[in-house]
Amino acid sequence: MELSFRVFGRISRPVGDVFEAVVDPASLSQYFTTGGAVGRLEEGARVTWDFADFPGAFPVEVVTAERDERIVLRWGLEDDPNRPAGTGETQVILQFSDCGDGRTLLEITESGWAATDAGLKASYGNCMGWSQFICALKVWLEYGIKLRKGFYV
Repeated sequence: MELSFRVFGRISRPVGDVFEAVVDPASLSQYFTTGGAVGRLEEGARVTWDFADFPGAFPVEVVTAERDERIVLRWGLEDDPNRPAGTGETQVILQFSDCGDGRTLLEITESGWAATDAGLKASYGNCMGWSQFICALKVWLEYGIKLRKGFYV
């Protein structure tokens, strides 16, 4: 059995604005990586994401970055000090689609966990995290609200 999930949401901003808010570390640090993001999400880059609620920087590899269309990431890497044992490396695909009315559909899928209890638990946690990512991105871009501030800690 493959462990994977898909979450999605619509953001009332053009695709270019939504894409840039994801790839720019200064923007990402405003609404998602509460401990900061280092490095722009560009193809072939290795960046780090830090969260106040999960201290310690997570290494993230950018496999693909197609402007205004798609980003493919890998995380849970072998050298990730925060990787729970037995969970495996995962692939995250962020797909950006123009809704035709000034809004953007952002779909996020993640797959690749080990088919173990630890892998299943990690997949549920990441599903929650990516769902909140879309919500936090939406309210930050549309209303300037930092949803994650104080949410977990």
